Amino acid sequence: MSPIRNLAALPCGHRSKWVVLVIWLVLVAAAGPLAGKLMGAENNQASSWLPRNAESTQVVNAQQAFQPVMTAQAVVVYEAPGGITPADHAKAVQDAAAFATAPHVVAPVIGPEASADGKALQTVVPVEVGTNGWNNLKPAVDSMRATATAGSQGMAVHVTGPAGVGADQAAAFSGIDGTLLFGTVGVVIVLLLLTYRSPVLWALPLLSAGVALITAEALIYLLAKHAGLTVNAQSAGILIVLVLGAGTDYALLITARYREELRRHEDRHEAMAFALHRAGPAILASSATVVASMLCLLVAEMNSTRGLGPVCAIGVLVALLAMLTLLPALLVIMGRWVFWPVKPAFGSAEPTRTGRWAHVGAWISRRPRKVWIGTALALAACSVGLVALNANGLSTAGSFTGKPDSVVGQQVLDAHFPGGTGAPLVLISTAAGADAVRTATQNTAGIASTTVPVLKNGLGYLQATPTDPPDSQAAKNTVDRVRTAVHAVPNADAKVGGSTAVILDAGRAAAHDNKVVIPLVLAVVMIILAALLRAVVAPLVLIATVVLSYAAALGISAFVFKYVFHFEGQDQAFPLFVFVFLVALGIDYNIFLMTRVREESTHRGTRAGAVAGLAATGGVITSAGLILASTFAVLGTLPVVAFAEIGFAVALGVLLDTLVVRSVLVTALTIDLSGRIWWPSALSRRPAAAPESYPAAGVRPR
Repeated sequence: MSPIRNLAALPCGHRSKWVVLVIWLVLVAAAGPLAGKLMGAENNQASSWLPRNAESTQVVNAQQAFQPVMTAQAVVVYEAPGGITPADHAKAVQDAAAFATAPHVVAPVIGPEASADGKALQTVVPVEVGTNGWNNLKPAVDSMRATATAGSQGMAVHVTGPAGVGADQAAAFSGIDGTLLFGTVGVVIVLLLLTYRSPVLWALPLLSAGVALITAEALIYLLAKHAGLTVNAQSAGILIVLVLGAGTDYALLITARYREELRRHEDRHEAMAFALHRAGPAILASSATVVASMLCLLVAEMNSTRGLGPVCAIGVLVALLAMLTLLPALLVIMGRWVFWPVKPAFGSAEPTRTGRWAHVGAWISRRPRKVWIGTALALAACSVGLVALNANGLSTAGSFTGKPDSVVGQQVLDAHFPGGTGAPLVLISTAAGADAVRTATQNTAGIASTTVPVLKNGLGYLQATPTDPPDSQAAKNTVDRVRTAVHAVPNADAKVGGSTAVILDAGRAAAHDNKVVIPLVLAVVMIILAALLRAVVAPLVLIATVVLSYAAALGISAFVFKYVFHFEGQDQAFPLFVFVFLVALGIDYNIFLMTRVREESTHRGTRAGAVAGLAATGGVITSAGLILASTFAVLGTLPVVAFAEIGFAVALGVLLDTLVVRSVLVTALTIDLSGRIWWPSALSRRPAAAPESYPAAGVRPR
């Protein structure tokens, strides 16, 4: 036996399978309590989401000199269409005193202040954010809403501002881990039952994936607690979907190859060793592609994007380890009966050789050039929908699938007060230049008012209220004008931040990330494919097909978002996230197919090998694609537009890649190019057709 074959036999040996099982049982017993602490280790404060080097981020950090405790402003707005009465004002004054005792409220409560039209009041309440991020905001805002609405006869009351929006975001993400976990598990169970048609077999891949998730969460918790790894609600939520989805994909491929080898080997231990030996390289290359793609996110400017990379990479690596060790051990321990009612008997015919995918391959082989040209044109036509893509960011109102109280409150606030009320610009300068900075800011178009600078430790701090709503383009233009004005003040070293500046900087950072990360991911994937397939042409073909699939998925999604769901637009990071997930995961299926095609081509020639490879992998890859698409579709259950859009687009892209690109386009291109697809390897110089039968593996009865 070769060293690689010996390594593949370790998880499924007569004795070693029990050792593997015991190791995983001990590991998951230790990991369980730690995994439960991951949510408590999440860092949802502003710095975990903002662009790392942006001016607005520097202001957030510099504010600590004036506000040792980071705060966000809640704006309680009262509206009386008939006009605010003295009793209404007295009620708001009484509420303001009560707000000061609400959870996490710090510093003086400001107001109530009447609007110029006399129909509204506003009270500004600073709420501590701290390291808990929006987790502090929700109890504070809930308390304020309860207090303000009690006895508010004749007045409509809402809580908005950054703290109100943050509290509603926290509510939207509340229970995200449980929602995604139970939703994903339910989808996986149903699809595994349909795939295996066995009342028992489905449990083993799901159990292995669950163990992988618990272990990954525990490891990530330890790294977050002791090694400075940043985890937020976004990365923790996507981790669940990715580990269960990718882990189940790997499980399907191993189980399918094991079932195939059981028909050739009487000893199930030998069958599993051979299955791991043959399927292992494809799974390793697949996981390496995903991990490398995720780690490419480390060059991103957005901290939320950078943090997602290592979290997802760790999850995929743990899923890989579980599927290459725990799952094989469980399958071998259970024996052939786990496939009941259709047990793969030794010596029986392999059904995939004459199944529906064999017929699809035969149909493609009769006219491969017409098939791939037609398919490519159809995908290109779907890409036309990209004209509807509007990935310029979402307003506060557009970021929720519903209409929470903070959105309604912001609309009321905009109707009666200057647009930037509750979300002022924050300026930090030297103490000596603070007055000049205030003058420059006040004289800038789009600014309604500025505060008197506060001086401390050689620095100056002031706020400026824009005339336009904080998430509007007009407010963003005001930020640029203010920056131009204050940067010109000599010796002031002025910087402009605040919520509008954050939105502006995040959009620019996302545009930078799109330009840098996407080419880097393509280059990394190209290198991995070239090393795996020992060719240049095949990797170029595979990457081209996946990029075409990405464009088609994005085009269809943009059209649906605009004309069916009527979403306002897309988050700036939407194209990048969809690209990374689709390219990394889409290449997975091409790797599964092409490694089998290469294996078959060494015996049959490339044309026959492509048909045989499709016949052998078509069913399992289709099942894997349906499961992965369904797990990402679970993201659509969250009341957050950005997550719903990512879930829909990735699910659609995976289905396109599984059912159209991999099964039709790649197969047709491989048949049409024949041996040239393996250039410059020796396989490219073999005859176009060498119709040898697939050699049976050696049998050693036990």
